[in-house]
Amino acid sequence: MSTENLQYHEAIEKLRDLVNKIDIGMLCTFNPNSTYPHAVPMSRQEVDEEGAIWFLFSSASDTYKNLQERKNVSLLYADVGNYNFLTIDGTAEISQDKARIEKYWNKMVEAWFEQGKDDPAIRVLKVKPADAHYWDNKSNKLVTFLKVAASAVSGKQMDIGREGDLDL
Repeated sequence: MSTENLQYHEAIEKLRDLVNKIDIGMLCTFNPNSTYPHAVPMSRQEVDEEGAIWFLFSSASDTYKNLQERKNVSLLYADVGNYNFLTIDGTAEISQDKARIEKYWNKMVEAWFEQGKDDPAIRVLKVKPADAHYWDNKSNKLVTFLKVAASAVSGKQMDIGREGDLDL
């Protein structure tokens, strides 16, 4: 596996590409009364031009309660079928931005909020990445499998993918 650290616009594009491909990631918040993170699956609404990742969620959730105490979060994305992975550590900002709620509203979100767009529990979550690291595959799964098998047989190291830091 080769290392390819990316910076600025390339890093944001890589982050956006992976998050948009994978879509659902595990959002980890930290309860001050526990030594373990609290993780929930979340579907992103948008990755903006600065690399911030936006979600809609509920103020009735444990995630919201945890974020009242501590704004640090981690996002974990995995596309096991294609060997693509991404970890993001960042800070959370919460709002009730009506324009963003309107922008992100869709049938999937509607299923979570019975009172519709005006549900008083709807919150907008913006995750601003501080650190990110990715692992991805340079080719499709079959080619990767064949390269791994060839490496095992030949003893030669083959470049099967890349990993690196995203300097946002």
